[in-house]
Amino acid sequence: MSPLGRPWSLSLIFLLGMGMAPEGINCPSRCSCQYLEVNCTGQHLHEFPVDIPLDTRQLILAANNISYLPAVELSFLADLVYLDCRKNLLGDDLDFTFIGVAKLVYLDLSFNNLTQVTFSTFSHLLSLVVLKISDNPNLVAIEKDAFSNNTWLRHLDVSRTGLTFLDTSTIQDLPNLRLLGLSENLWHCNCSFLDFITWMMDSNVHFPDADNITCYTPAGLHALRMPAAEAQLHFSCLTQLSKQDYVFLCLVGFCIFLAGTMAAWLAGICAVIYEVQTSKGEEAEEEEEEEEDT
Repeated sequence: MSPLGRPWSLSLIFLLGMGMAPEGINCPSRCSCQYLEVNCTGQHLHEFPVDIPLDTRQLILAANNISYLPAVELSFLADLVYLDCRKNLLGDDLDFTFIGVAKLVYLDLSFNNLTQVTFSTFSHLLSLVVLKISDNPNLVAIEKDAFSNNTWLRHLDVSRTGLTFLDTSTIQDLPNLRLLGLSENLWHCNCSFLDFITWMMDSNVHFPDADNITCYTPAGLHALRMPAAEAQLHFSCLTQLSKQDYVFLCLVGFCIFLAGTMAAWLAGICAVIYEVQTSKGEEAEEEEEEEEDT
């Protein structure tokens, strides 16, 4: 047996089991590497690091200045299950970025510059369990089907963003959701938002920091917590008519009036025609009688 055979293999297994990487494994510059983990926290990186081992399972890029995640380079890390990109400069061009890391279970994109989440942003992450997109103050829109493929999602955090509205179907169709962060957002508590608030009150999902889930607008509901907001919105939305309702009722009334007027006019015309035809018939009968008499 070769002197580099079995003894060397046992040594490698021991090193990996101890969380240490053998000396021959590549590691990105300014990053530290352990078995299946690459940690580049706080290294002032401006670009996605190169030379990441292809078998990496955990990649930590927190507290850098990275503004772009290259989809091609990420796709080489097909076994990646944990990706921490918090406190970077990632913007709104994340559609299809994660198409090659379908095994990803944990993704942290908090403290970045995200502006929107579309269906194409996370649709390929079928195994995703934890998603943190909190502390993105420019995040103002999440499409209603943005998480429709993330059915394993259990922990979702959208706290401290620029969100003013969230469609109920975006969340209620996640069968495994157990924790949802919504605090310190700019929620606009109008009649369109009532369905979402009602879902919050009735769901079994846990809302951390619930005391700070409050209405931002309108002014009459500012700083009001969701249970109190639901009561007021139920009264104002379900018992009072909005301007659109009044316009609709006016249009319906006008249509009914117009239809009645047209029906009366047509009935009048039909009556006149009937009388004219009846009188002509009577005159014809009288003329026939006169001719018979002569």
